[in-house]
Amino acid sequence: MDILDRRNIIKEKIKNELPLNQLISIKVNLGRNKFENIKCYIKEKYNNIFIVETLDKKVMSFTYGDIITKTIIIDYL
Repeated sequence: MDILDRRNIIKEKIKNELPLNQLISIKVNLGRNKFENIKCYIKEKYNNIFIVETLDKKVMSFTYGDIITKTIIIDYL
């Protein structure tokens, strides 16, 4: 099993674990020790990205790589 197979397996596992239409909190690392907390719902999941909608109806997208590299941290509420 090469590195691409492992990466795809990890990405699929993360994709399957993300709950649709459940309130979550995402902590986004903005760099230089700055963070932003976002309360939102996951609206759609695609092969490489997922779409969230915040409580104030703002739409954002993140990649599964963001979760793997810990650019974002998801807490389930």
